[in-house]
Amino acid sequence: MLTDLDRYECPLALINDWISFKMHPNFIFRIAVREVESWILADKEGLSRFFSLSMANFPDSPDSLPDPKNTLINLARKSRKRRIREDVVPVNKNASIGPNYNGCLSEFVLNHWDLHNAVSHSRSLNRTWQRLNQF
Repeated sequence: MLTDLDRYECPLALINDWISFKMHPNFIFRIAVREVESWILADKEGLSRFFSLSMANFPDSPDSLPDPKNTLINLARKSRKRRIREDVVPVNKNASIGPNYNGCLSEFVLNHWDLHNAVSHSRSLNRTWQRLNQF
């Protein structure tokens, strides 16, 4: 099971709130710190190419961002690719994401995202990757 930390103070607070049962040894519970978008941002080289933006625009430590999703959307706003802007950026103030946010980012993850590069820039992703490898 994968979830975002979102507004919880720390992973332990979320675990204590959600897990009140004895976990089966094959149950893997992982938390993306702060949001799974931090794991996407962790491959800043790949995302830089995908968004057609200089790597200087991307954060060095995506796990420390208070709102990775908003960071990702603001980076998409600057993209030189119209399709990225139209897909990812909300079209009005009532929308929190663009109309093809998930489709666009799924395309990036499936076809361009470099897991090994991302693991080196995100401690929470690195821990998840290690846990999956141990399993």
